[in-house]
Amino acid sequence: MKKIMSLAKRRGFVFQSSEIYGGVEALWDFGPLGAAMKQNLKRAWMRRFVQQMDNVVALDSTILMHPDVWKASGHIENFTDLLIECKNCNSRFRADHMIDGRFVGQGEAKEPNQCPECGDRDFTAAKNFNLMFKTFLGAVEDSAHATYLRPETAQGMFVDFKLVQESMRQKIPFGIAQIGKSFRNEITTGNFFFRSREFEIAEIEFFVKPGEDDKWFDFWLNAWEKFYLDLGIKKENLRRYEHPKESLAHYSKRTVDIEYKFPFGWGELAGIANRTDFDLKQHAKASGKELVYQDAETKEKYVPYVIEPTMGIERAMLALLLDAYEEVEGARTKTTEATKESEVVLKLSKHIAPVQVAVFPLMKNKPELAAKATEVFETLQKDFACQYDEVGAIGRRYRRQDEIGTPYCVTIDFDSLENNDVTLRDRDTMEQIRVKISNLPHEVKKGLDSRLFREKYER
Repeated sequence: MKKIMSLAKRRGFVFQSSEIYGGVEALWDFGPLGAAMKQNLKRAWMRRFVQQMDNVVALDSTILMHPDVWKASGHIENFTDLLIECKNCNSRFRADHMIDGRFVGQGEAKEPNQCPECGDRDFTAAKNFNLMFKTFLGAVEDSAHATYLRPETAQGMFVDFKLVQESMRQKIPFGIAQIGKSFRNEITTGNFFFRSREFEIAEIEFFVKPGEDDKWFDFWLNAWEKFYLDLGIKKENLRRYEHPKESLAHYSKRTVDIEYKFPFGWGELAGIANRTDFDLKQHAKASGKELVYQDAETKEKYVPYVIEPTMGIERAMLALLLDAYEEVEGARTKTTEATKESEVVLKLSKHIAPVQVAVFPLMKNKPELAAKATEVFETLQKDFACQYDEVGAIGRRYRRQDEIGTPYCVTIDFDSLENNDVTLRDRDTMEQIRVKISNLPHEVKKGLDSRLFREKYER
């Protein structure tokens, strides 16, 4: 994890928020490469689960909502963690994390129920701590104008259920998909950006006929897991965790997490929950509006059940970085810079990599090479995420691109001036081939093409 943290900061993937002021715990800024990688991940998700499915539509609901939404959903009463405080040093922790040994090996914590800050074992009684951030709508800061930053995107999809269903003429089963910011005032943070206070969620509320919910639960569990595998995450680093009945959320009939084997242990990447008809009934009762579905053919009316697959964008990004990280012994370039030092290669999925093609003139201070390289760069830039680099020896430039996961490097040399061709190098195989400049966009596109983007998802 320390290596990933160092790489992320050094190469512009992730920075701590407000770092020049000392930083803010559990808040992270995504730098140029991190922002590009996140956008690619979100684009892949939207393409897979909205564009390639004929019964899922997208929504972008607001972060701030009517305060009664959170009363009806149960968040004000139930969206809590148990908080305990060390009586010796006044540090605060989630009770379940202290009990399960989450802090063992950190600071003074040698075993469960030991404060990692001071090593003491005397804690206050556990009390409920609501995780929502409170704010105010309007100019007056009183209870009548209080609301919350959303802790999840789901409620916007529930309250807009009828509007979406009627405006888009959707028939059951259908889903509403959304990617958006969420906020949770986490008691316990850490493990880089695994647990943050501001993060993005990608989730679907999939509305089904009661009695068909078990079938659709299995469908979405398999589809969610397949998405991670298609992104290139190793199968041995994924597992399913079935929540026991006694630990289910108040709305859930069944919940299964997809977990990843992080350096700190198994951690949740995603969850699939059967929320039954709880949310629609709660909002119908609180708002006085009917939230039912009527079958146009049978005229049957019912409140749909909801299957909710949800995933954290940042957690997926962290898993992808960890899974792609490799240290290769010896030089990966056939240059005079050959070294026995290990080199870092980030073997990201070609569509998730923040830079798809890097363009180099073979030598700096050669105007004719720079002009040709610029011409090639501007041609590729129309269709691909590109980076131009002319600083340092060619082997060093290759290694910089390997370290950020760039799938292809294009080198313009003196032969390029004569033959109008370039060297195209593959990150994973290190194979180098000569390609005509006129055919270069086609070759790059062919190399980047993948089933993740090409194949209509089979239902």
